Amino acid sequence: MGNSGSAVKVCADHQGGINWLSLSPDGQRLLTGSEDGTARLWSTADSQCHGHFQGHESYITFCHLENEAAFTCSADHTIRKWDVVTGQCLAIYRGHTSIVNRILVAKDYLFSGSYDRTARCWSVDKEKQIQEFRGHRNCVLTLAHYSSRDVLEEEEEGEEEEEKVSRDLLVTGSTDCTVKVWWVSSGRCYQTLLGHTGAVLCLILDAPNRELFSGSTDYTIRTWNIVTGEQLKVFKEHQGSVICLELVNRHLYSGSADRTVKCWLVDTGERIQTYKAHKHSVSTLKYHAGILFTGSGDACARAFNSKSGVLQKIFRGHKFIINCIQIHNELLYTASHDGTLRIWDIRGICKRNKRRLKKERSAQGRSSQKGSLSRLFNNKVGCMVQQEHGE
Repeated sequence: MGNSGSAVKVCADHQGGINWLSLSPDGQRLLTGSEDGTARLWSTADSQCHGHFQGHESYITFCHLENEAAFTCSADHTIRKWDVVTGQCLAIYRGHTSIVNRILVAKDYLFSGSYDRTARCWSVDKEKQIQEFRGHRNCVLTLAHYSSRDVLEEEEEGEEEEEKVSRDLLVTGSTDCTVKVWWVSSGRCYQTLLGHTGAVLCLILDAPNRELFSGSTDYTIRTWNIVTGEQLKVFKEHQGSVICLELVNRHLYSGSADRTVKCWLVDTGERIQTYKAHKHSVSTLKYHAGILFTGSGDACARAFNSKSGVLQKIFRGHKFIINCIQIHNELLYTASHDGTLRIWDIRGICKRNKRRLKKERSAQGRSSQKGSLSRLFNNKVGCMVQQEHGE
């Protein structure tokens, strides 16, 4: 395990901590939202700042980047939509009465969650509130969205015609210890998922398998059937709040305030790996090409072999907590509360990992071939024995 040395580039244009980092679907741009009340647009081609979005009256809590438009939400109770080419503010979504924590863009919908205990749905183009989801007893921290077409059979669907037409559902996690599932069209609560005894900090959805995963300050991760609302499993080994989740190939990765990441087999609930070495909470994580990248409150990012758990690289240079990471074209982007966006070259790690995977596959192939020959030999011996005994 070696040290990465310095970052390829350090972008220090913000005048306050960076709270979130979003990558556009086409991978061409990055968006940072900051404590300084502004957002900045960066090109992944040249790592230069190509846009400065100003207008919020308080700090930006979260941001989301599409190919054509950028979205930011703020402690000023509003959400803004921006043109990524001109930097012009295209829309201001007003209605929340407290800090907006999180936004999610899906289809033509913009969803938001706030300290005012509500989630809301907006028309992306018309700057208009479509729905308000009211029922949580405390602030809404995290959001997920899916369509009932992905998970429900016809006979299972709600009987209200308008719900059948829309079929969109919003999932909200709150500091009131509950997860709620809502019909977008009517604002009606479809399910309340009870079980957590602490704030729900993160959600991850696996719609094809009808599963939802929630992480909480009660130190647990819980799996739910999103059709029936049944709690399927409880993952209990963390010794601190579960802050972030990532789901890859039926493996669930969880980052915690206990300074570890754990990997779980979703189908059995078995914990198969623990990634240590962090000196503070694990605030963010991202899986890429067999490598688990993490960001921590100790101001370092790390790269682990996802299978063995071996620490492969430490990325040092930030001064405060790393709030978000993104990966594109074998570059690692880390955004920190120190106000900088740092860019790191991870080609060496990725290359070594590819070689290792190739060797493992080759070894498995040889082992499989040996096994086949052994079985063939044993079968032949068995036949000879049977013949000798006249069987």
